[in-house]
Amino acid sequence: MKLIFAGTPAFALPSLRALAEQFHIAAVLTQPDKPQGRKGVLTPPPVKAEALARGIPVLQPEKLKADFSALAGAGADLMVTCAYGQILTQEILDLFPLGVWNVHASLLPAYRGAAPIARAILGGEKETGVTIMKTDVGLDTGDMFLQERLPISDTDTCGTLTEKLASLGAKLICEAVSRIQRGDVILKKQGEGQVCRKVSRTPIDFTRPAEEVSALIRGLSPAPLAYGVCGGLLINCYNAQVQPLSEPAPAGMVVACSPRKGLVVACGEGAVRITELQPAVGKRMADTAFANGGKLTEGARFDQPVL
Repeated sequence: MKLIFAGTPAFALPSLRALAEQFHIAAVLTQPDKPQGRKGVLTPPPVKAEALARGIPVLQPEKLKADFSALAGAGADLMVTCAYGQILTQEILDLFPLGVWNVHASLLPAYRGAAPIARAILGGEKETGVTIMKTDVGLDTGDMFLQERLPISDTDTCGTLTEKLASLGAKLICEAVSRIQRGDVILKKQGEGQVCRKVSRTPIDFTRPAEEVSALIRGLSPAPLAYGVCGGLLINCYNAQVQPLSEPAPAGMVVACSPRKGLVVACGEGAVRITELQPAVGKRMADTAFANGGKLTEGARFDQPVL
């Protein structure tokens, strides 16, 4: 059985590696190289670099639906997609006798579309998971094959949860392909679901409850990040924990900033400790290290964003 693997970011690497150990991958389909950094250096996506290191041919059409001749010429039986990033038309789906199967990082039909991992954290979910589905022309609407749940901890960021889900996805897709090869497939229709939007860099509204503020910071970390401005200092926030507030304080007030207590900010309900941050001019660091610099003091107030 010949496979095509279609994926682009680091999230897809565990699935590519696991499949390459067990099955014959005829080619890897990925997005074109893109300029990166201030100098705009043309950089291959992570999946391309991995494929080349393994000696797997790489296909990088600019617009797949307009140019899929090389994909058709591979003569593969099945395609696996994992965060590939381009729309698949029915003509493309019809190239594969055993179907196209997608690794999606949510418990479908919840969180279809872009940024399902970030959106699960932002939505205050206590669990998420991975779904293996048979792709159709809709947006993550195909019939479901396998699904496994994963708890979301109070310390998970989008970054840490992405790593966990990538590993789980690799395990599930290998099981799925083995079963597809044996003809052991039972599919389940999806119910009604909602498509989630991409996430963007967001100012923190400390008038919201501490649980929401913490979820915003963790859900947007390590990118595109939530941020606040206090005393003219812009602070990018990478992680946060909900903390009780011993005495009432106005939302946005710094109630602690010390090497012992870290950086604690009052919210509309409760408080958050911003455990990892980066000043606009400076490096990413723990809040205890930041407090050593004396740039913020107790009683300072974070600006209220214009929303």
